[in-house]
Amino acid sequence: MIVLYLVLAALVVGLIGAAACVRVVKQFERGVVFRFGRVRPEVRRPGLALLVPIADRLQKVNMQIITMPVPAQDGITRDNVTVRVDAVVYFSVVDPVRAAVDVQDYVSAIGQVAQTSLRSIIGKSDLDDLLSNRERLNQGMELMIDSPALDWGVHIERVEIKDVALPETMKRSMSRQAEAERERRARIITADGELQASEKLGQAAEVMSEHPAALQLRLLQTVVEVAAEKNSTLVLPFPVELLRFLERSTPQENANTVGVGEPTTTRGAAKNGSPVSIAPDLTKVREIEHSEGPAERLHWPDRAHPMV
Repeated sequence: MIVLYLVLAALVVGLIGAAACVRVVKQFERGVVFRFGRVRPEVRRPGLALLVPIADRLQKVNMQIITMPVPAQDGITRDNVTVRVDAVVYFSVVDPVRAAVDVQDYVSAIGQVAQTSLRSIIGKSDLDDLLSNRERLNQGMELMIDSPALDWGVHIERVEIKDVALPETMKRSMSRQAEAERERRARIITADGELQASEKLGQAAEVMSEHPAALQLRLLQTVVEVAAEKNSTLVLPFPVELLRFLERSTPQENANTVGVGEPTTTRGAAKNGSPVSIAPDLTKVREIEHSEGPAERLHWPDRAHPMV
């Protein structure tokens, strides 16, 4: 009976020792073995890792990409503007032995380096660069962090500036600047439009001076556009130039048929539904144009014979 107890005790001790000698390394981890306090050169791959009891000690190192936010840092830019900037750093371990031996806590070390690098970037940059040229600043900050991180077996994957907080006075000044810039562009566009319109109007005036009928057609088109609204009263002057135009456009045989004592208009209707033609008394118009001056037509009284 005592022998049976001894065998069972030996089995239990053997199982405990076997459990202590076997470790499981996950796919995203690497195992660093310390034998009697000295690191072994070989790194244990994912799977079962057998250790020497009492002599070996296994330390697992995560090989995944770690996302670490950098706390917001207050600083003064090169153009003397107080800002508050925060960022985020992506890094991973490339040498597990150096990450486990050369630095006590590589995550904390990367965080401190990122904060100091962010402050240095703020002091070397202008406000416009922080707001619009962040890609170059991200690359510069990545180089500043990656230089010491390589000695710790860590590689910086990416660094990005997240947000830039500005004072309220600076925000108001920037809004006024943007408003003034928009106003300047609007005025330039309006002046350019006026210039182009004046050039086109000049060309149109040259065409109308060569062809007076174009001015009359434009006037009639304007009348049609105004009359389409039907909500206003239109006073239309009848220019003498239109009569002259009609006189020149009238055939010679039709002008000869118009007499001095005839009515002002002659009407004649064509057959088969043709439109009615109206011809003005152009002879009377010519007589009025060639008449004497207004002083003689008004018949002023003689000054030698005053009115009674």
